[in-house]
Amino acid sequence: MAQLAHGTASRHGAPMQPDLPQTEIAIVEMTNAFRRSSDLQEVKPDPLLAAAARAFAHYLAKSEKFGHSADGRQPHQRTEERGYRHCLVAENLAWNADSRGFQTRQLAGEIVQGWKASPGHRENMLLADATEIGVSVVQAPYRVLKFIAVQILARPERDSIRFTIRNASDASLRYAIGDEMDTVGPSSSITHERCDVPQLVFEKGASPIRILPRDGDLITVIGQAARALKVEVKAK
Repeated sequence: MAQLAHGTASRHGAPMQPDLPQTEIAIVEMTNAFRRSSDLQEVKPDPLLAAAARAFAHYLAKSEKFGHSADGRQPHQRTEERGYRHCLVAENLAWNADSRGFQTRQLAGEIVQGWKASPGHRENMLLADATEIGVSVVQAPYRVLKFIAVQILARPERDSIRFTIRNASDASLRYAIGDEMDTVGPSSSITHERCDVPQLVFEKGASPIRILPRDGDLITVIGQAARALKVEVKAK
């Protein structure tokens, strides 16, 4: 995502230099404020994600390339290189330039506002299942004062959700997990591992049973197909 932002001239005409570590902190704060306004959990800073963001931001600044695969790799490959084991990764990019420079929170605000105004970047900032974040803002070595920002939102592998469905009824059971459909036969079990927290829906005529599974849940369906089926959830 490319942005051309306009700063405010300093009193003596020299370009204003933002405090980049404070700019990064402000971007995290503004991102979490945006998430809270949408009733989403905050994301916590992670040093490995920050390192991946910083390395890519420096690459973009020095190479004068711009794009999520500018270095020939994808965001998840760059986070893996830093040792971050993930089950979900999303990345936002921005550049802002102005010969007059930027104040610290002004630069952070314009970066975040640009992402909020772009549907794809906005969607990344509002990923419901993201739990961690890494942000880097670096100055590009150009004559015009230009800054490159990289934001990574992710969910680590350790936060994946694993649950088991056991069909103790006398018939095959059809169910949906998010947008996916599956079937488990009678007297059978199936285990799912997910990065997201999906809604689990068991088909039951006009009254489907809806459950939000948690990590370690054992979800048992009992009864007879010709009669009422019952779902029991045993937490870990």
